[in-house]
This record gives sequence, C-alpha cells and structure tokens, in this order.
Amino acid sequence: QEQLVESGGGLVQAGGSLRLSCAASGGAFSISRYVMGWFRQAPGKEREFVSAIDWSGTDKYYADSVKGRFAISRDSAKNTVYLQMNSLKPEDTAVYYCASDMMETQFFMTHMGNIAYWGQGTQVTVSS
Repeated sequence: QEQLVESGGGLVQAGGSLRLSCAASGGAFSISRYVMGWFRQAPGKEREFVSAIDWSGTDKYYADSVKGRFAISRDSAKNTVYLQMNSLKPEDTAVYYCASDMMETQFFMTHMGNIAYWGQGTQVTVSS
C-alpha cells in the first residue's frame, strides 16, 4: 500500500527556517517515477499549491508567495522529497501536505482534486 509520511513541521519564529520531509513507501512507489509536491491549508482557507518537482527532479515550480524563500528537492535513494522553508512569515502558517501522482506536472499543480496520493499533513506555525 502506497503511503506518504510527512515530518519536520513545528513552531518557529518569523524569519526562521524549517525543513519538511515526505517519505514515500509501499509497493513499487518509487518517487523517481512520480511528480511530487507540497500543498498547504491555512485555517478557514482552501488548500493551495506550494511547490512541485517533476519525476526527473529537473523542473521545479513554486507558488509566487514562496518563490525565493522555499526550495524543493528529492533524494531518490531515500525515496524522500524535501521542502526547505526559509525566511518564514506568519502567513506561512498552515498544515502542509505532501502529494504525488504520475500526471503531467502542470496538471498536478492546478488539479489537486485529481491527485492520487496524499500524506496526513504536518503543522507549520510561524509566530510574529
């Protein structure tokens, strides 16, 4: 059974950093064949796209709100995707979800309702 497990969330002051991890496991779930990404949902708001990395690890995409502050990467040997978050702001506070699918990357970014695999989420809280 394919599974995504996030870790690394927590409480941090504004301007600080956190690194989220998303470990994929189960069956033939190799991230080198999947688009991997991060979405987030703040209280009272809809879930939104944060970042994605294509199956090859070559193409990376970011929401405008995090561009220049967040960096996505993947370690195929560990079957894990990371989200390095720097210069955190209170508005980054949300539950962050890891997601994965074999669909085309642009579609993945804009059609979260069609994504097959989701993690359980990890809370990130940024205090001012």
